[in-house]
Amino acid sequence: MLPEGTRAASVVVSGQVIAAVADYDARLAATRDVDLGDVALLPGLVDTHVHVNEPGRTEWEGFATATRAAAAGGVTTICDMPLNSLPPTVSVAALAAKRAAAAGQCWVDVAFWGGVVPGTEAALRPLHDAGVIGFKCFLLDSGVPEFPPLDVAGLRSVLGTLAQLDALLIVHAEDAAEIKAASGADFGSFVASRPPVAERRAIEKVISAAAGTGGRAHIVHLSAAECVAMIAGAKAAGIRLTAETCPHYLYFAAEQVPDGATEFKCCPPIRDAVNREALWRAWKPA
Repeated sequence: MLPEGTRAASVVVSGQVIAAVADYDARLAATRDVDLGDVALLPGLVDTHVHVNEPGRTEWEGFATATRAAAAGGVTTICDMPLNSLPPTVSVAALAAKRAAAAGQCWVDVAFWGGVVPGTEAALRPLHDAGVIGFKCFLLDSGVPEFPPLDVAGLRSVLGTLAQLDALLIVHAEDAAEIKAASGADFGSFVASRPPVAERRAIEKVISAAAGTGGRAHIVHLSAAECVAMIAGAKAAGIRLTAETCPHYLYFAAEQVPDGATEFKCCPPIRDAVNREALWRAWKPA
């Protein structure tokens, strides 16, 4: 796969470096010739959102399992999230514990996100200096007690601190005030309990905080297509805001999810086919 598309080619590898890409039938000096046949040669992928769940919760997967699975799927770098492990990566000591757990266990490259929860703002610069790639926060209950959310004042304060470092804050953007208990056990009830307005209200808070501080913010796993225009408008106004959606929001539709299929549960939720198609129309690569 090349910038102009997929075609037959010869790839010259020297050590661990691609030295050249030539026509398929080019005559090249090489010590070994391997024909991949119909197999496609692709760049290694980077998975920016992985919860390895180690140390402290070793009944779940560890770095050996997670990185072997990544390599099997063509992922050559994973970026580990700061929660779902004990301790959460909200201090340099916690980052050191993560790195110690990963040492000698990794089949692919591993990077680490730092976390930010109330009361840990003083650790942001030391974590940044220690090499985290950015910081993750929630604007509502994360589901784990050791990783509570930031309120609006905390969000603004953290973005102000990170602006001084030119460091990135990635945000799980849902507003708890717009979320209610599901009225039934069917998937539609779950989706209705977390409406698009919950994403919109949270993103409005992020936009305001980023505009007021000059900080860099990124919305993770956006599912509500109606928010794309708001994000685009903020970017056009010079606010340092980016966003991502996910394959499951672009492929599945809520009305196709059978009741009781808990493997489809995620937050924000998979929405209906109209929303899915709107995401496809709105999402344009940078």
